[in-house]
Amino acid sequence: MYFFDISERKGSFEVSAHTMSVGSDILVVLTGGRIHIGAVAIAQPRPSIKDAKKISSTSSVFTYVGHKEDVVAKAMSEELSKELNKKVVVAAGIHWDGLKKKDIELIIEICGKITKRIIAEVSKE
Repeated sequence: MYFFDISERKGSFEVSAHTMSVGSDILVVLTGGRIHIGAVAIAQPRPSIKDAKKISSTSSVFTYVGHKEDVVAKAMSEELSKELNKKVVVAAGIHWDGLKKKDIELIIEICGKITKRIIAEVSKE
């Protein structure tokens, strides 16, 4: 079993991923700003529809009313599942008041960097 934390900061935004193995599966708690749970995404690897020799991923997402973390939770869970060939759960809670479109784009970029770092860390195991 492993547990590790990864944080990325850009400008005034910092997002953290608390990652742990659950057997052969992965659980990620993604937080930034006011910590809470806004969305949960689950993903599992499967053969690609276009090329059965490649791994892809299928996901399901639950988003609490009024929350928008589904975008980052879905993207992260699918990418981790596909690249690591593991079942993945991402619980995301990211909130700052008064975000502008460019702020949201920056936060999505930060989450993408965190995803790549998680893949690199888990691949070492």
